[in-house]
Amino acid sequence: MRCPRCKADKDRVVDSRTSADGSAIRRRRECLDCFLRYTTYERIESTPLRVVKKNGDRVRFDRDRIIAGMVRACEKLNVMIEELEDATARIEVRCHEEYDREVPSAVIGTLVMDELKNLNQVAYVRFASVYREFKDVSQFLEELKPILESGAGGKA
Repeated sequence: MRCPRCKADKDRVVDSRTSADGSAIRRRRECLDCFLRYTTYERIESTPLRVVKKNGDRVRFDRDRIIAGMVRACEKLNVMIEELEDATARIEVRCHEEYDREVPSAVIGTLVMDELKNLNQVAYVRFASVYREFKDVSQFLEELKPILESGAGGKA
């Protein structure tokens, strides 16, 4: 580590602490040439998750897009924004756990539908109808069949 003042690369660590959230180590260092004390942080290097779209394009994973789609599906329904934020966090965690660098958009869509199915069946059907691009009423009814057969398997 080079000293910010004199640019010497001889220092000693005076103090080390883990950050409050445990994601970094904070180190107080002292330059052995000019005795300046300064702070450095050590973090795990992470590569950002990218989404592989249907057409092959790769875009940055954007949790705001996920929550926006869910909000749109839940418009005028009794679903709290906190529930959608929690669902979005679960989706993001699963994507990071199950995929190293790239996640197919189809996986994200399926995870969103699973979360919405548990939150509100109307929101689920709204999202599915747009996401799966239903061409006619028969496709729509096929999506509804499991919900109707299971009874009230989620909030409506």
